[in-house]
Amino acid sequence: MGHVAIVTGGTRGIGRAISEALNKAGNTVIANYGGNDEAAKAFTAETGIKAMKWDVSKYEECETALKTITEQFGHVGIVVNNAGITRDTTLHRMTPQMWEDVIHTNLTSCFNMCRLTIDDMRANGFGRIVNIGSINGQAGQYGQVNYAAAKSGIHGFTKALAQEGAAKNVTVNAIAPGYVDTDMVRSVPPAVLEKIIAKIPVGRLGKVEDIARAVLFLTADDADFITGSTMSVNGGQHMY
Repeated sequence: MGHVAIVTGGTRGIGRAISEALNKAGNTVIANYGGNDEAAKAFTAETGIKAMKWDVSKYEECETALKTITEQFGHVGIVVNNAGITRDTTLHRMTPQMWEDVIHTNLTSCFNMCRLTIDDMRANGFGRIVNIGSINGQAGQYGQVNYAAAKSGIHGFTKALAQEGAAKNVTVNAIAPGYVDTDMVRSVPPAVLEKIIAKIPVGRLGKVEDIARAVLFLTADDADFITGSTMSVNGGQHMY
């Protein structure tokens, strides 16, 4: 049986692949996006999946969106917190705004979306929450103290919320992607990208479909014995 599923940052890159995979699996998917209207229109035209615009870092906007979604489609059973941005620089050059932008978009958004759906999930006795972390939240990364802090926070948030939801069949898991072939990663200078790939034992960047398959696994109805877990999908680049 399909569920109403929300994917934040769901119209491009990893989020798009997740939206498409959940839709193909029979769920009613709403793909959130924050700014690129043209990309969102193209996404809906190509996939038939509804795209909705709101700022996931702002609680009030999330609240309004969730009310609309619930009224139109029913109770939300799956939430994938994928929205994320980078504002990279070393700490001695980082401005407070660069810190706040990344923390609010990447981490506070998880609180907003989970807080606004957890009551219904608990009441209905079903919920699947997947939070997209990062290899850089596990291992750290030069020039990314804001991003690494936010992603590491997601991993801790996941473990704590998993304990709260377990008795109500609400599972909460995280996925920590490694370097995936997206526009964000392809913007890295070629010489740097070559060095990154050289450190990946399987010898390639990840594909967006690699992450989408992991989301499908964790959001399945019968994945009820997996919670509080962080699944590393990184080609063996970071093992612990």
